Amino acid sequence: MKVNVSFDQSDFNKADLKVVAAYTNKNADGIQHTLSSKEIMDEMKALKISKNFIAKEGTQLLFNLSDGSSVLAIGMGKKTTAKAEQIRRSIANAYKAIKGELYNSVAFDMASFNAVNKLDITTALTKEALILTAYDFNKYQAKQNKNSFKAITLFVNDKKVKRSLEKKLVEVQNLAESVCYTRDLVNEAPNILHSEEYAKRIEKDVKANLKGVKVKIMGKPELKKENMNLFLSVNAGSNYGPRLVHLTYTPKKVTKNTKHIAMVGKGLTFDTGGYSLKPGASMMGMKFDMGGSATVYGAFRAAVLNNSPYKITLILGMTDNAVNEKATMPDSVVKGRNGTTVEILNTDAEGRLVLADCLDYACDQGPDYIIDAATLTGACLVALGSEVCAVLGNDQKWIDSIKKSAKDQDEYMWQLPIIDEWRGQMKSHIADLRNIGTKKFAGTATAAAFLENFIKNDVKWAHLDIAGVCDSQSHLPYCPEKGGSGLIVRTLANLLS
Repeated sequence: MKVNVSFDQSDFNKADLKVVAAYTNKNADGIQHTLSSKEIMDEMKALKISKNFIAKEGTQLLFNLSDGSSVLAIGMGKKTTAKAEQIRRSIANAYKAIKGELYNSVAFDMASFNAVNKLDITTALTKEALILTAYDFNKYQAKQNKNSFKAITLFVNDKKVKRSLEKKLVEVQNLAESVCYTRDLVNEAPNILHSEEYAKRIEKDVKANLKGVKVKIMGKPELKKENMNLFLSVNAGSNYGPRLVHLTYTPKKVTKNTKHIAMVGKGLTFDTGGYSLKPGASMMGMKFDMGGSATVYGAFRAAVLNNSPYKITLILGMTDNAVNEKATMPDSVVKGRNGTTVEILNTDAEGRLVLADCLDYACDQGPDYIIDAATLTGACLVALGSEVCAVLGNDQKWIDSIKKSAKDQDEYMWQLPIIDEWRGQMKSHIADLRNIGTKKFAGTATAAAFLENFIKNDVKWAHLDIAGVCDSQSHLPYCPEKGGSGLIVRTLANLLS
């Protein structure tokens, strides 16, 4: 579906369906709402049901005009309290209300939705919300639902914002499409998106869309040379070779002050738990265990397309965690890339083993900052539910900047601590470390305490546990009810802008 912008009033007037925002504001006529269009407001007042429409946030009123066209009024509550996220959600709900209806043309009135009093930002937010909400992973369905309208027009009544809007629309298109690309990766079936295919898809997308990005892909022979034995221990039972995808972006203008940010993603294309086998019911959805790698790739993709001023290194560790006679057994001791020995007591705590070697490798690339993202622990859902991303790390200023970026993008993030007692839990009696804590509590934090051992060279590091937010965010109307959400891509892309 295309989203077009028009500064021509006639394009709005001739649309079969006009979508406008309404705000709570009881006036002298007893009407409890206001619209920015006087003409539409006048016709709306003639409706008996109009007096019952309070324009409360989330409410809708559909009615016809005298010219035969229709109007969908979207309640936004009080205009003084409406924010960017409310615009996203209201636009998403509007799209869902008209999807599948028999309208040939649809137009949104941007002036009415301009609750933030910045018309260019409102229009960009609207386009973002429409692209995100229209997303559908239906490639394996014989019957696919299609809209009667092929495009939506966003009517902007002020040409003064045209110049600033053009840039914002390109940026938001790049961002929204990258979020959708992340969703595609997360939603793909694991028998199709195994590690080898995953690496090929990333390479193909980079070569097609990300000009100037250097690609390096490492397989089992290269990982052996790098002594990435923890990574390889997870791959030991797999029918597919491991892949480490190393992408490098350098901005056009580089100075001695240009910051270098590395991102690392866990790419477990399916997790059986290995010999520490998951219960059958818990295996459903384990195709989402590569969500961390898909998330950082989506952010990297958007940042590159939008000409990030930072040097960015991206490291993706790809494998599945399967069971056969070669799979790593519990109680095994394996030496990591940095020389640290790890007692692997639970083969279902595998993501941290892949990340450990990848983080050590990332530190050797000379970054100032590192972010890793992973669907790492079920404990994260116990602590923060399925709506909040956990952040932990070794530098408070770096963590604060990530949290601020999340707040700016209306994504939920909460910091959890790493304390010495939890660091102590990760010590092994027969090796340097153990891969699970000694107690069943604080699993998200003890996992971060484990990863901390693989950060070196005084690199500022943050760990994002996206186990809760990676999929099925049904409370957000611009996210699919089931499947990959693409959340946190916006936060990281904004951080890199």
